[in-house]
Amino acid sequence: MLPLEGLTVIAIEQAVAAPFASSRLADAGARVIKVERPEGDFARGYDDVAKGQSSYFVWLNRGKESVTLDLASDTGKATLRELLAEADVLIQNLKPGAMTKLGFGTDQLQGDYPGLIYCSVCGFGEDGPMADRKAYDLLIQAESGLCSITGGPSEPARVGISIVDIATGATAYSAILEALIRRGVTGQGAVISVSMFDVMADWLTVPLLNHEGGKSPKRIGLAHPSIAPYGVFQPKSGAPILISIQSDREWAMLCRDFIGNEALASDPRFATNVARVNNRVETDALVAAAFNRLDGETAIARLSETGIALATVNDMAGLSAHPQLRRITVESPNGPVSLPAPGARFLGEDRSYGAIPGLHPL
Repeated sequence: MLPLEGLTVIAIEQAVAAPFASSRLADAGARVIKVERPEGDFARGYDDVAKGQSSYFVWLNRGKESVTLDLASDTGKATLRELLAEADVLIQNLKPGAMTKLGFGTDQLQGDYPGLIYCSVCGFGEDGPMADRKAYDLLIQAESGLCSITGGPSEPARVGISIVDIATGATAYSAILEALIRRGVTGQGAVISVSMFDVMADWLTVPLLNHEGGKSPKRIGLAHPSIAPYGVFQPKSGAPILISIQSDREWAMLCRDFIGNEALASDPRFATNVARVNNRVETDALVAAAFNRLDGETAIARLSETGIALATVNDMAGLSAHPQLRRITVESPNGPVSLPAPGARFLGEDRSYGAIPGLHPL
């Protein structure tokens, strides 16, 4: 039996953040009824790379049932009330104020469905000067300051995935699970608001505290702002390699076994992480010279023998063929699609994942 079997979730959702949360509820066994506008979730049209279907939609809507409703009509509202009468969870990410205008405001929902767990995903929260603004992933990346610490020295950059949406969906998922646990004890429903801006501000705590402590972070590409050496180096041949030195003990090991100069471990310019960060150019030059003497395979072998953490700087072709990549296959209206498997595994259990829904008027 899956953990959430027997629970019903109504998901009035579009795009990425709320669908991420509800997809995880579906994976865990909940019956998720996705309510789409008559023309469908606009994420269905983001691209056509997954057998003619949107990669976003295929990824985030497996295992759901889809119904189309015109919630502006009396019939659509009546149908939604019928669905909510049997529901345990309602999750929505419509534009600010939309649910209230439709007659499904928080007070109304609490009065009509006291055991309901209602999770609203929004851009900037329920109050404050920007609460009424529309919000999308890249807008929040910019507004929160995430872009200012992403990329190389010359200009800010977008994180290469919809990180705000994914982080917000994961936060909503965990909050819903907390509320379900409490309801199992008390019978009490919950009203949850998850703000994309709040989620990203929380994730930006370390760079924010560094800024407020007088050490505002700078963009340094594929390097760590607070640790050295922690970055990318090019061997004599092969792909670039990223290494991570987490302690002065590991630095001493790197000096002895890889750089070939044990005395550097006690040199005042490099003996501590603070000193190495202050002398990052010189530190990285020492490591780069050692890499330049070795081909990629030899460098990886020597680093691994020494116990140094490393990674090959891969691309999507590298991920597609990666020996560590686990996959699942889900059915879709256009045939089976292979996807990366969810990160959490329940060992000893074989899980199956539901199909991608087409559009179905109710």
